[in-house]
Amino acid sequence: MKRIGILTSGGDCSGMNATIRSATRTALARGVQVVGFRKGYAGLLKGDFIEMTTREVAGILHRGGTFLQSARSEEFRTVLGREKAVRHLQDYGVEGLIVIGGDGSLNGALALHKMGVPVIGVPASIDNDIAFTDMALGVDTALNNIIYAVDCIKDTASSHDRAFVIEVMGRNSGYLASMSAIATGAEYAIIPEVEYDVADLCNQLRRRYEEGRSNAIIILAEGAGRAQNIADNIKDAIGFETRVTVLGHYQRGGAPSVFDRLLGSRFGNAAVEQLLAGEMGKMVGLCCGEICSTLLETVVVSEKTTLDELHELSKILGI
Repeated sequence: MKRIGILTSGGDCSGMNATIRSATRTALARGVQVVGFRKGYAGLLKGDFIEMTTREVAGILHRGGTFLQSARSEEFRTVLGREKAVRHLQDYGVEGLIVIGGDGSLNGALALHKMGVPVIGVPASIDNDIAFTDMALGVDTALNNIIYAVDCIKDTASSHDRAFVIEVMGRNSGYLASMSAIATGAEYAIIPEVEYDVADLCNQLRRRYEEGRSNAIIILAEGAGRAQNIADNIKDAIGFETRVTVLGHYQRGGAPSVFDRLLGSRFGNAAVEQLLAGEMGKMVGLCCGEICSTLLETVVVSEKTTLDELHELSKILGI
């Protein structure tokens, strides 16, 4: 290969820039030209790209998000849109493509692979819901952001005898909620994968109140219910003064953690090396501390859920 492309698609996350930088520098060191498509598949369809040199990727390692930007493309979901994308790659002389993104982005990468484009995917999702990788890009930074916010909220919760329901991201995955509950000492984690009982939650909080502990933190994954409803139920059941905090997109941004910088650097390097070795239609991942690769066909049809023991641990430690 003499020329490869890189794009970031779907939701942004910290660590994407580290991946772009690593892939670009690895390719250039191997004598391969690199183009970066702006705004994901939408940029590929519009022909919006830049020639990537060491200058373009200088000073981006510590930045959150993606300097190539990201966007969703309805046109790319169509057969005609994908055929147009393949034509553009051919017109620009791009012989291989690295796609950095979540489930939808990897599905798009698989579609291009089936149309003859050599593609390597890189998992990027703060929900950590992509199978065949222990960690996806952005997860560690998002957890650190959540923990910092919860620690601050706990100070005011203890000062005013309040219960806080803190909503974190996780439409279909409770990974962030369970892990942050363990790491912050929260009393309860509510996740989409496990049904919760409001009465059980209230009984647990009432017992804590009777023991003299009159503040609490409940962490809710956004896909598991409405934070205000839960807060109202708590208030009605035990008389706690309740507050709701929705962390929202705060979780996505910020300087990437050391873990995400290293993970992105390893993913970017591995993606290029696999393309140059003739590998295609795969996703790089982290398996027991080592870089691994799995067929995209297997990845996109597999489901990754929060480990039961982690959620059980959050319940035990919250007692």
